[in-house]
Amino acid sequence: MDRRELIKTFVALAGIQALPLSALVFSRHAQADSFGDAQPFSYAWLKGHARALAGKPWKSEEGSLPGSLKHLSWDDYQAIRFRPKQALWRNDDNAFQVQLFHLGLYFKSPVRIHEVENGQARELAYKPEYFKYEGEEPLGTLPEDLGYAGFRVHFHTDYERDLVAFLGASYFRAVGSDMQYGLSARGLAIDTGLNRGEEFPQFTAFWLEKPAPGSHQMVVYALLDSPSTTGAYAFTMTPGRNMVMNIDVALYPRKTMERVGMAPLTSMYQTGENDRRMAYDWRPEIHDSDGLAIHNGQGEWIWRPLVNPRSVQVNTFVDKNPRGFGLIQRDRDFDRYQDDGVFYDKRPSAWITPHGDWGSGSVMLVEIPTKDETFDNIVAFWNPDQPLEPGNEYLYSYTLSWGAQPPEQPRELATVQATRTGLGGVVGQKREYFSWRFAVDFAGGSLPLLADDAEVEPVITASRGRVEITSARPLASIDGYRAMFDLVPDDSLEPIDLRLQLKLGDQVLTETWLYQYTPPPEGERMK
Repeated sequence: MDRRELIKTFVALAGIQALPLSALVFSRHAQADSFGDAQPFSYAWLKGHARALAGKPWKSEEGSLPGSLKHLSWDDYQAIRFRPKQALWRNDDNAFQVQLFHLGLYFKSPVRIHEVENGQARELAYKPEYFKYEGEEPLGTLPEDLGYAGFRVHFHTDYERDLVAFLGASYFRAVGSDMQYGLSARGLAIDTGLNRGEEFPQFTAFWLEKPAPGSHQMVVYALLDSPSTTGAYAFTMTPGRNMVMNIDVALYPRKTMERVGMAPLTSMYQTGENDRRMAYDWRPEIHDSDGLAIHNGQGEWIWRPLVNPRSVQVNTFVDKNPRGFGLIQRDRDFDRYQDDGVFYDKRPSAWITPHGDWGSGSVMLVEIPTKDETFDNIVAFWNPDQPLEPGNEYLYSYTLSWGAQPPEQPRELATVQATRTGLGGVVGQKREYFSWRFAVDFAGGSLPLLADDAEVEPVITASRGRVEITSARPLASIDGYRAMFDLVPDDSLEPIDLRLQLKLGDQVLTETWLYQYTPPPEGERMK
């Protein structure tokens, strides 16, 4: 399966199966049904296990799935529903419950799920009675060591709706207080945006540590495996207005990895106010995220609006010891989307806060063309300067926060509220050449304090072409400023990098707006 099909399948299935399910009463629940002897477990043991596994050849588990599950139709797979009354920890004094995803269709690699209590781990046995099946094709008798496809986590504030889901490769998603899924995260990205096939590592096993009574934290451990590396992961999850995950990662490469994506985020951008290339839908905007935000190691705040490009674009933001980055859904006005089904205005943002020094590297942004809102075409991650080499241990730690507002934002600087683009020139005057207009709105920071006659200057640079008709003026409707300029591109069709800040004398008033504009072919350049 290629990247497009894998991502599209994960988004569609996770979204459908996260809906509330009908409840039927059963006398037993998942925690009572495990198999095998209990084994001591700790994160130290998991790291040792991952290191030892890295010394062995990678082996796919996909072929071990029974034929009746491999060949399920889409409808039959959707007809397999977990019974909420069977949820793990349902009958305990516990704030969390866990429901399981069934194997089948595109999810062909068994995932081993264990319960950990008092330092002892037992694998959860597969039980057909955990699921309600209303499909047409019989599943047959399935073994108790079948395993699962993944799991989702529910919290005592609303057991009907889940807060976190781990499903497919190393993908996982979470929600904040709006209880709306959107973008995804991954354990690791390998070779993303290169001119060869991307590698998708898998979480092959999980260990779910049973929370203590009264605890509002849950810890999940995971084993990652792929042809290039193994890894041990620890997720400490705290629900709240934002779902906060503290994540520890230990990687043990099997071979040299040229492009490694640490803390990768995956989202969707089809069309928005700045990019109308695929605006054939009745809804004004369609996206899970509208920008990449970066707080770099030098303390600069960067905002890069997302685009749906004509061809794959890879942007590299060189840095050292980044303070944070994330894919953000900054525009949260329902009127901008008019979608009362999937509610893009409620999609969460995701923010990465590195722990300690991550050294030299870059935040990378990969944008892939898409016509379809079910395909996640945006990827952002941290790429270390040096390749990861076999025989070494690589340790990373970070906080991943999901919610309407990221935990870190510019405080003293105005932020970009909107980026709009269109044909340039002067209204009422004949256009002698092609140009493209950019209108960027800023609000917040010290902008409301400025006098009406303050000499605010737009500082604009372009990697190619000519910038003209520049201005910066107050915008009363947002108590901020609007900067405008036209870009006159040269004959090349290569992307042009743009940069904009507002300044008052030597004082920087705004975050840095960055943009990558790709000029249209000559035949599409209107005059």
